[in-house]
Amino acid sequence: MLINPKFIKEAYTIEKAHLIIAVDNSTSIKNLDGTSAALDNLDRLKSNPSLLEKFEINSYSFGNSIREVDSIKFDAKITNISSALNSLNEIYGNSKSALILLSDGNQTLGLDYEYQKLDAALSVFPIVIGDTTTYEDLRVASVNANKYAFLKNKFPIETSISYSGERSINSMVKIYLNGKQVFRQALSFSKTNTNTVVNALLEASDVGIKSLKVQVDELSNEKNTLNNSKELVIEVIDEKTNVGLISSIIHPDIGALKKSIEANEQREVQILKPNASVEILENIDVFILYQPNTTFKSIYDFIGKLGGGVFTITGSKTDWNFLNDIQSSFSKENYNQTEEILPIKDSSFPLFDISDLSFEGYPPLESELGDLVISKSYETIASQRIKGIDLDSPLFLIVNDEESKEAVLFGENIWKWRVQAYRNERTFKTFDDFMGKVLLYLSDVKQKSRLDITYESLYEESYNAKVSASYFDNSYTFDPNAKLTLKLKKQESDFSRELPMLLKGNTYEASLDALEAGNYQFTVIESKNKISKSGRFKILDSNLEDQFLAADYDKLARFSKSTNGGLYFPEQLDSLIENLLSDNRFTPVQKSNRNVVSLIDFRYLLILMVFALGAEWFIRKYNGLL
Repeated sequence: MLINPKFIKEAYTIEKAHLIIAVDNSTSIKNLDGTSAALDNLDRLKSNPSLLEKFEINSYSFGNSIREVDSIKFDAKITNISSALNSLNEIYGNSKSALILLSDGNQTLGLDYEYQKLDAALSVFPIVIGDTTTYEDLRVASVNANKYAFLKNKFPIETSISYSGERSINSMVKIYLNGKQVFRQALSFSKTNTNTVVNALLEASDVGIKSLKVQVDELSNEKNTLNNSKELVIEVIDEKTNVGLISSIIHPDIGALKKSIEANEQREVQILKPNASVEILENIDVFILYQPNTTFKSIYDFIGKLGGGVFTITGSKTDWNFLNDIQSSFSKENYNQTEEILPIKDSSFPLFDISDLSFEGYPPLESELGDLVISKSYETIASQRIKGIDLDSPLFLIVNDEESKEAVLFGENIWKWRVQAYRNERTFKTFDDFMGKVLLYLSDVKQKSRLDITYESLYEESYNAKVSASYFDNSYTFDPNAKLTLKLKKQESDFSRELPMLLKGNTYEASLDALEAGNYQFTVIESKNKISKSGRFKILDSNLEDQFLAADYDKLARFSKSTNGGLYFPEQLDSLIENLLSDNRFTPVQKSNRNVVSLIDFRYLLILMVFALGAEWFIRKYNGLL
């Protein structure tokens, strides 16, 4: 025990390099007649005795995601080669490995795998699967358009048309809106002129979701005509701003404001009393509060709860005690004495362009004297001039902070300004345009809603289709315990379905990946308070995998070269196997494991030795030998 003898045990193991086989399971392999070649190469690689002796073989299939091979049906509608490579790199990148990629090289989702950086220990050997013959093809490469268009306006469409071939051709591109042809243009292509961009302006004549289809005439000998058209959906919306002009008194300003604002057909003014119902107020985008008094309390409560742009106009009938208490943007100590105030334009006003507006010669407004305090950040449109003295106090301002947008005019008789503008220019246009800019700025405020839904109007594939929703309680705090249900109905048939929306983070979500192509209407309903919102979307009957004409062997070759691998074709499999077997990078490595154990670490042996020594001592003692 004092010497502490040691036992040495040495074990030898053979560590093989990894041979990873990744098979493209997408429908493009089937379309390019590569299924038999892919399966045959996979079987031969997995069963080759020399490879089994040299390598640790693992096989996978991939489409949108990667998985171990169980059955390969070549039915994946999405190919994400970069994601598959990234997953395999994380698993095998730290050891010498060879990756055989059985693929056509065509990818429909993810980062460009050609520029993907893998660990130096991982070399890729693609086997090109599928037809590599180049065919003449004319296709709609891309269509760019805004998701929304405004009623009675024109909206732009940009389309890129591409051609691959050796001869000069002529064709025609056509654009259809809800099935009706609204645009056409002749096109010419050649071996050197392979791409053209077509721009069109279309009329948004009525409100609603519109189906837009761009189609280029197919060639007489064209093999793939699926890529000769693209569809998208735009929504034509009425940008009309609903303005609520709320007043408890009769005044010429009210009529002047209504005429000025409605000079733009996209704005509508409702003249309301302060006791207007909640149902009416919910449809208002901008509130003009004319000389507020105590009867406006319910209006301020509504705005504080749901939000909205506010334009406050004060004057001789304003109840300043009430106004100072009900809002926090500004306050005024009223001296109960009226005064005429002239406007002085602030040329440095930054929020929108007022360069066309001039207050030169404008008559004064009537306001009550008092010390004015502005409590929030603001920008001045016009300051005050009283009896020839310019004051450092705003007459017309815009409150601009993170919580709200508000305009305030500290004076009545704005109707006189509109009349003076006509006298100066023989038109109301300059003044009306200025008021329109104020209303446009104030209307850019989203009112609060207890239920918000998020979705796309068009899904090219159902795999990424989903509807998300956010639900808030009475205090407008996100409610994680709500029960939301999505009710779906397909317009072309009697198909309907109810789906529960599951909580994911701070949103509720329903996946629509099992839906067939078609037009759908849906409603999201909160079960307790029966609050609901509806929408419509379309799922296209398209498969991006069907649009590939040939295997992209050039791209696979460049990628394999960057990883110190090599490109092969199915008939070159024997050559690939020979190269792998002779490649010294993948030679199995013998490793020794030396295990040194002290005798004292053998506890049972140690106990046995102590027991034997103790027994010997007692025996000798008993026999008088000690």
